[in-house]
Amino acid sequence: MDRFGKPNTLKENQKSSENQSTENYSQNISKNIIENEKFIKDMFKDCSDIMFRDITIQRQMKILLIYVDGMVNTDIINSNVLEPLLYEGLPQGLGAVDSVSQMFKMELFSVLQTKKVSKFEEISELILKGNLAILVDGESTALLTDVKKVETRSIEESASEPTLRGSRESFTENLRTNTTMLRRIIVTPKLKFESLTIGELTKTDVTVVYIEGIVTMSVLTKVRKRLGKIKTNGVLESGILEEYIEETRYSPFPQIMNSERPDVVASGLLEGKVAILTNGTPFALIVPMTFWAGLQAPDDYHQRFLFVALIRWVRYIFTIISVLLPSMYIALTNFHPEMVPPNLMLNIAALRERAPFPTFIEVLLMEFMFEGLQEAGIRLPKQIGPLVSIVGALVIGEAAVSAGIISAPVVIIVSAAGIASFIIPRYSFGFPMRMLRFPLMILSGVFGLFGIAIGVCTIFIHLLHLGSFGTPYLTPVAPIKKHGLEDVLIRRPKKLFEKRGNHS
Repeated sequence: MDRFGKPNTLKENQKSSENQSTENYSQNISKNIIENEKFIKDMFKDCSDIMFRDITIQRQMKILLIYVDGMVNTDIINSNVLEPLLYEGLPQGLGAVDSVSQMFKMELFSVLQTKKVSKFEEISELILKGNLAILVDGESTALLTDVKKVETRSIEESASEPTLRGSRESFTENLRTNTTMLRRIIVTPKLKFESLTIGELTKTDVTVVYIEGIVTMSVLTKVRKRLGKIKTNGVLESGILEEYIEETRYSPFPQIMNSERPDVVASGLLEGKVAILTNGTPFALIVPMTFWAGLQAPDDYHQRFLFVALIRWVRYIFTIISVLLPSMYIALTNFHPEMVPPNLMLNIAALRERAPFPTFIEVLLMEFMFEGLQEAGIRLPKQIGPLVSIVGALVIGEAAVSAGIISAPVVIIVSAAGIASFIIPRYSFGFPMRMLRFPLMILSGVFGLFGIAIGVCTIFIHLLHLGSFGTPYLTPVAPIKKHGLEDVLIRRPKKLFEKRGNHS
């Protein structure tokens, strides 16, 4: 009904036509190849990339080939399909489709994957995925063969996870290339790949990867269950799956780790984790994730353990600095100046004499400006992006201080906090650290150090309640696990790690 109380026939007719077309697509093909050709052409109406090719064998058998131009290898079609059919003909004493299938098994087509389907819906889906459909007059099934040829970029070095030592390979947008890279690293039949399709319209191929006998079965069961519940029109990137399967959606902390490095994914699989690969994106998802995994670099286990142990503590300290430094500056200068050394406080007060804004407003403005410059550096072309972000910060900061809008200590504090956040190895894990600065600055601007204490306690309480696929987020610190705790505070030697692992 519309707003005037009249039946909305347009919407009803549209809905009925959609339901009717859906029902028609799910029906079986007939033995009449002319009817099948007409139906499929109606299905792919206004699709100029869908190619139909009719051939007749021995002047008695009509065969229809259907494929997507640009997605198939035409050389394979010509050499392995058309030439045998046209010049060798069909074997005697067999049905048409069985004859074609026999040729695929006995002739050069044995290298191709074939499948028989009987519904128009299955035929259209497989055609759109790069398969060649072969329909034969007088048969109620179609033969689909995989002759896919999709242009993909070559394997390159990871841009989001650079390392000093270790593999230089990164995943690509092709799912089969990614599974091959994992299979090359972990050479065992226990490495399992479970495939499923998600997305009503995109029909995106998703693969769940794990090692049988090592994987935590409770995590694998939850992954299967949550992926199976996803109902959406399209999955264009693994980040969409991440939103659907994570436990706490409104937490700033990521509960699923993403990586485009095969060695990182393989390392997670060897630890009993589950990986999720999505066709069309180079980023794989790894579950479960802990807080400490976000602070570990990909090459931590490729460097000497003493060096890594030192660097890890540097990361921890700089992570605290990136979150707390601006709010601590606001609290100390506004509410607790007696806690600052007198000479330093006198210098800060002298530099702030010309500043027209309160300290809180100064820090807030500079934080927004720094975040804006950082985002601009990412979105701009690679040639000028870093130049704008670094030089822009220096020029704007110097100009603001010279103009008397911002005091020099504020520029130093905000810059130090921003640089400290860059030491976090995983870019996605740096987001919550940058986000938490703002509520902590507000609390410190209103309540001083007491406000910071409230904010920090709230963050810790939230982290204690947070989990990832049944694993507490702060594991192995809370709850304490001595075996894992040693590898968080320091990086144990690999030999000792293997001995203890074998003993346990």
